[in-house]
Amino acid sequence: MENLPSLTVPTREVPIPSTVSPELQKQIAAPIPPMVAMPTTAEGWKALQKEANQVYANMAIAGAQQLGITIETIDLDGVTCYRVSPKSIAPGKENHAILHVHGGAFLFNAGMAAIGEAMLLAQACQTQAISIDYRMPPDYTFPAAPDDVLTVWKALMKNYDPKSVVMGGTSAGAGLIMTTMLRCKQEGIAMPAALFLGTPFADLTKTGDSLYLNAEVDRFLGRYEGRLVESTKLYAGSHDLHDELLSPIYGDLSGFPPAILVSGTRDLLLSTTSRVHRKLRDAGIPADLHVYEGMSHGDYLVAFLAPEAQNVMKEVALFFDRYWQP
Repeated sequence: MENLPSLTVPTREVPIPSTVSPELQKQIAAPIPPMVAMPTTAEGWKALQKEANQVYANMAIAGAQQLGITIETIDLDGVTCYRVSPKSIAPGKENHAILHVHGGAFLFNAGMAAIGEAMLLAQACQTQAISIDYRMPPDYTFPAAPDDVLTVWKALMKNYDPKSVVMGGTSAGAGLIMTTMLRCKQEGIAMPAALFLGTPFADLTKTGDSLYLNAEVDRFLGRYEGRLVESTKLYAGSHDLHDELLSPIYGDLSGFPPAILVSGTRDLLLSTTSRVHRKLRDAGIPADLHVYEGMSHGDYLVAFLAPEAQNVMKEVALFFDRYWQP
C-alpha cells in the first residue's frame, strides 16, 4: 500500500456504540493503554512476558475453579500441553478433542496463561481441549512454534481419529493453525474435522484496510506499530514476512478443513480475517465469517461475560458440531 495514493481524513470522535450490550459498552469505554517503548534486550522481553503471563495465568486458574474445570499438564512428544476438561462432557463427545493454539503475538501467554481460551472452548463444546504451550521468543524464534504445533498434532493422531478432533485459536494461534494446515498438506498428513480461526494473525505485514482505519480504535492492539510489529520482528527474525509459513494467507488454502472465522468492527485485523475468509471460499472451503459490532481484536476473550462473547463460543460450538465425526 506504500506505493498507492493515500486519503487524509480529519480527526474524528468515535462514540461508544449503543448497539452493543452494556457489558461490552463498559469494555469499549475503558481507556486504551498508551503506547510504550518496547524492550530492546532479551532480558527486557522476558520481564515483560513474565509480568503479562502471570496476570493471565491467575485469571485462568480462578476461572477454572469457578467453572469446575480440571487442568492436567501432559507431555506430547516433548511438547508441554494442558488437558482442559469441563465439569461435564456431552454424551458422544467422550472421544472428541479440541486442539487449542493460544494467541499472544507469538510472545505471550506461556504456561498456565495459555489455557483461558481453551477453557471457554471446552465449556462451550462440552468436551476436552488440549492447549499447546509452544516455544516462543526471545529464546526460540521461528520455526520453533509451528514445529511444536505440528509435533503435537502428529502425537495426537496416535490416539485419535483426526475427524474427531478440531483445532481452534485466536490471533497468532489462528495463524499457527493455518501454518500447520499448510505443512500437513506438504507432508500428506491428515487434517482435523474443522477449524476455529479467531481474528487470525495470518499476515505479518502491514497489509489490509483495517490496519489503517482501525488504528487507535482497536482498544487491545492499538496500532500495528509498537508491540505488534516489535513482537513480529522478534518472532520472524530475518525471514521474509511474506513466507507462507509466517504469513499463511499467502499460501494455497485449498484442501483446508471447514473453518469458522470471528472478528469485530473495531478489530485491527478485521481486513486480514475477511481476506482469509474470502480466500477459503474462493478455494471451495466451507467457511463462516462472524463480525461482531464494536468488538476489538479478540474482545470475546477479554469481555467473556458479555452476551456477544458468549455468542461467539456458542457459534463455534454449533459449527464444530456440524463437522465432528464419532
